[in-house]
Amino acid sequence: MSPEKLFRIVILGGGTAGWMTANLMAHRWRDKPVEIIVVESPDIGIIGVGEGSTPQLREFFAKLDIAENEWMPCCSATYKNGISFYGWTECPGFEHYFHPFPTVLDDHTVPFFYFHTRARRTGRNVHAHPDRFFLPAALARQRLGPKPDKNFPFDVAYGYHFDAHLVGIFLQKHATQKLNVTHLQYTITHVNKNANGEISSLTTSDDQSIEGDFFIDSSGFRSALLQQALEEPFLSFKDNLFNDSAVAMPTTCDDDVILCETRAVALTNGWAWKIPLTNRTGNGYVYSSDFISDDAAETELRTHLGLLDSDVPARRLKMNVGQVSRHWVKNCLAVGLAQGFIEPLEATALHIVQTTVEMFMAAFEDGEFTNTKAVPFNEAIAARFNGIRDYIVCHYRMNGRKDTDYWRANAVNQNLSHSLKSIMSCWFTGGDLVAEIEGQNIGQYYAPLSWHCLLAGYGIFPEDDKLQPPEAGLDIANMQKIDTFIDSCALNFESHDKMLSRLK
Repeated sequence: MSPEKLFRIVILGGGTAGWMTANLMAHRWRDKPVEIIVVESPDIGIIGVGEGSTPQLREFFAKLDIAENEWMPCCSATYKNGISFYGWTECPGFEHYFHPFPTVLDDHTVPFFYFHTRARRTGRNVHAHPDRFFLPAALARQRLGPKPDKNFPFDVAYGYHFDAHLVGIFLQKHATQKLNVTHLQYTITHVNKNANGEISSLTTSDDQSIEGDFFIDSSGFRSALLQQALEEPFLSFKDNLFNDSAVAMPTTCDDDVILCETRAVALTNGWAWKIPLTNRTGNGYVYSSDFISDDAAETELRTHLGLLDSDVPARRLKMNVGQVSRHWVKNCLAVGLAQGFIEPLEATALHIVQTTVEMFMAAFEDGEFTNTKAVPFNEAIAARFNGIRDYIVCHYRMNGRKDTDYWRANAVNQNLSHSLKSIMSCWFTGGDLVAEIEGQNIGQYYAPLSWHCLLAGYGIFPEDDKLQPPEAGLDIANMQKIDTFIDSCALNFESHDKMLSRLK
């Protein structure tokens, strides 16, 4: 980048992904000669399938110096301790488990949890359900928020629930009012390329030209720049992940104290989400159209919510699950749905956007604002997509249901990566799963804690009648002491409702 010449970045598409990108780039390059323009059509809305996040979103707002009391009330946001899974297995005692976010207190309980799961995998009758080992599970159960009293100096990672449309509006205002991002509202009719095959400009419906040096494709599943104009192939995950559809339906808040967890409840041909906001509850059903029709899925969701005779409108969505072959091609980077999508089970969509943009900016700078670092960048992002995909696939492959063709088909699906097969083999043979994950170098996608919670939470152990009492001298945990430790820690957290009220 020449210090004298203005470098123009054009982002096609707003929404949460486009405005996250604009904010991150404008903030990082605020002292460089970079102009950022967001072009979005007034006729195209946002998808907004999910309204939950991972803890990385907390880091996003912190980098932009945006306080929670500044954005959360504007976006009907609540706190999220993790995800509760209901009905994903028929194993007695394991009908429900909680996937926690990490805390600095895990050092006191994680070693016991790992030891117990391995002991039970190798035939010892010890307690190995994850929920009693982790503070966030207790916080969610007691509906306590994740921010401790100031006299309890231990951090607890947490995510958020939010209205995706309102987050997009908030980020738009922040980018345009505080970071000098230009916002244009046009419908783009043509993408123009130069002799080198790079994108040179966008033509609007009224024949105006928007020129740029670099382009960000945030145009959703249609991927107008990367997949259409630059003809980059899309790699479907259909053989790994069957779900391709969703139906969403909001309801009024129905809890005395707002939940501080996402709930994922298995239904006949997929799963239903429940996401609590301050002004409503987000609900939806993610399913495979190969196993259930759209009408039947909507009826099942309405029945699940007790709204079979209600006139509450439902919104139907189609999902293109997979990723592009390359995420950065020539002078174009795809973000959000334009780069790919892994279904919303673990709320990874915004995490992938954030990681993609941050890794791109580092690579772009390292390559002196050229595409010389595109190859290692593309390899890293593709590996992240695949790593996240494998963890999501494991939820379905290891399910313990036998009631429908959908669940039975998932349980025998052999379209698995070598990485996932090795994880499964390690678990079933009583191996060291931490060492396996470290050896594969995939802990950056999902840590050993997450893998252990998933597999133990499903009750994937030898049958009870094959378990033996632990032998004398085996260093098993005193579960009553762990209960006391976690309950004592939880005394330093107030109710979720009180925590939210402090933001107003």
